[in-house]
Amino acid sequence: MLLPLLRSHPLLLHRAARLSSPRTRLLLRRDALPLARSPPIRMAASSGSGASSPAPAPPAAVVHKSKIKFCPACGSPTKLAIPDGDEKMRAVCSSCGRVHYENPKMVVGCLVEHDNKVLLCRRKIEPAYGLWTLPAGYLEVGESAAEGASRETLEEACADVEIVSPFAQLDIPLIGQSYIIFRARLKTPNFSPGAESLECALFALDDIPFDSLAFSSIIVTLRMYTEDVRSGSIKFHYCTINKRLGASPSDLRSFDIDNHIAV
Repeated sequence: MLLPLLRSHPLLLHRAARLSSPRTRLLLRRDALPLARSPPIRMAASSGSGASSPAPAPPAAVVHKSKIKFCPACGSPTKLAIPDGDEKMRAVCSSCGRVHYENPKMVVGCLVEHDNKVLLCRRKIEPAYGLWTLPAGYLEVGESAAEGASRETLEEACADVEIVSPFAQLDIPLIGQSYIIFRARLKTPNFSPGAESLECALFALDDIPFDSLAFSSIIVTLRMYTEDVRSGSIKFHYCTINKRLGASPSDLRSFDIDNHIAV
């Protein structure tokens, strides 16, 4: 009875195919989990009731324009060109011909757990001044990702931590950033605002200020962590955050989550 009905109604057949796809089933299962004070992140399908909504358009291809105006080797102006054997526009020195490549920046940080709470810092610097974040920052040359995450936590929260395990890797192609967030624990129950923080505080899961978080990466990380804790199984997560052109870094509806893997 159902198959002939679907065949006679192409729109119904299309919707049934979408609902049966592995990606849609995964999103429906994830959306069924309640979250504390957490505005919905826009995804391709939604609603724990089982209803589906139209998938957003795929993210536009990122066309990166090099910011390298002068050759670091000889100081001459650069020009944008596609080198032989390449497919992308690069900054090429107009004098010595060197090709200069730009690579994504690595951001590392800690999700510090203590007495069933997480440590957050309220930013004292732009961007996102006054908003809450996990202690995190750019990885320095000469340090491992775990060392960098511990250093950032010490700098921003004056907290000495022990790394427990990696928790999430989040790629943000549009702005050329890749995040690695580690679970960590306080070695001593001491912390205080560093030079880049207005204040630091421990938050229970129900009290996490999702409406006042600084960046999409922090929102996604804390949502995943909240879901894991409530399910009784903390996993390692990978996903891509596709930000929309011109969106504010802290705009709660400025991004979509794709390629989410939890193991």
